[in-house]
Amino acid sequence: MVDVSGFEGPLDLLLTMARRQKVDLMAVSVLDLAEQYLAFIDQARALRIELAADYLVMAAWLAYLKSRLLLPPDPEADGPSAEDMASHLAFQLERLQAMREASARLMARDRLGHQRFARGAPEEITRNRETRWQAGLLDLMRAYARLRTRDEFRPYAFDRRDVFTMEQALDRLRSLIGFTGDWTALAQFLPDGWEGESRRRRSATAATFAASLELARQGAIEIHQSETFAPITIRRRNQESDPT
Repeated sequence: MVDVSGFEGPLDLLLTMARRQKVDLMAVSVLDLAEQYLAFIDQARALRIELAADYLVMAAWLAYLKSRLLLPPDPEADGPSAEDMASHLAFQLERLQAMREASARLMARDRLGHQRFARGAPEEITRNRETRWQAGLLDLMRAYARLRTRDEFRPYAFDRRDVFTMEQALDRLRSLIGFTGDWTALAQFLPDGWEGESRRRRSATAATFAASLELARQGAIEIHQSETFAPITIRRRNQESDPT
């Protein structure tokens, strides 16, 4: 069943509209009820094109009933009269109201095992325990590493003795750049004792180059390279010139 604006069906909608008249369901004005329903369907169809078919069927039937109630009766017409059809509709609404009241009273009663308990019934408690294992890529890599190394696994210790940090390179460049007059090769600013071993030289060169880029960004120095793979030279920026 399709839920339209909080109503579970066309009869439920008609019952709600009939309650607004605050009269006995058997004495309800079917003509007013039909007009209210048709107006509601027009509004609902403006918002929802896919309105449920049973609502549209009820709307067509109420429009037909409305026309039968407004027009004089045809003496040659067969079948029930408009008054009989209206009375049957009122009976359906009254029966739906009785069913809803009965279901409400039934659901309001105490339930066995919740609000009411049988005498001598033992209390049974059932515990269901479910274990779910979750592992990501890092967990799988760690497990694989433990299996491969067994008891030989030890944390990786980073040797910082052969690393020249960017902070050290910045301090060195700031202290030396003021004593250089013209363009000076970047390699001249490498720290003493770091020119020999290739590992230490690479670390010092990378840190010094990164520090020179940072000082150039700050506007403290100028960087020049005549061609590709040519030596990089730097000099102190003239504060009186245009920084751009």
